[in-house]
Amino acid sequence: MEKEIAKLLNRLKVEYGILWGLCLLLIVLYESDVLPQGIFAGDARAEYMFEVIGILLAVGMIPLSLRLFSLSLTRYVKALPLEQALKSYLRWSEIRLGLLLVPALFNLAIYYWTMNTTGLFCGVMVLFATLFCIPGRSRMLDELDLQNLDKKKE
Repeated sequence: MEKEIAKLLNRLKVEYGILWGLCLLLIVLYESDVLPQGIFAGDARAEYMFEVIGILLAVGMIPLSLRLFSLSLTRYVKALPLEQALKSYLRWSEIRLGLLLVPALFNLAIYYWTMNTTGLFCGVMVLFATLFCIPGRSRMLDELDLQNLDKKKE
């Protein structure tokens, strides 16, 4: 079982790193002028539309992703046998990261499209929310109520 837990944690860490890597890659591509900046700068309607969508995505997805994960753990995952619980934990963790990745990338792109800091603030807010999702052994064991595995190990 320890092998499966370690494998799951490694996969979650890689996926978490990919989330941050994609955001940093997008920033590098825009900053190095590979992707065009300011394509909607000065177009008030487009700026407004993109910023409203970005704000709604950020404000909607942050609590949704964090709360949905918590509800799935308390109502569904903890009731499963350990092997299925680990698979379900992985799936819900991936869903949570996906729900945060979309508004992060969209808001960072909005910042570079409109050159208005609203997209930057929303993107940073979503990236800050990902700090509540950092995968770790103790966090996973606490969330799945498996503290006895660490006690057996000692």
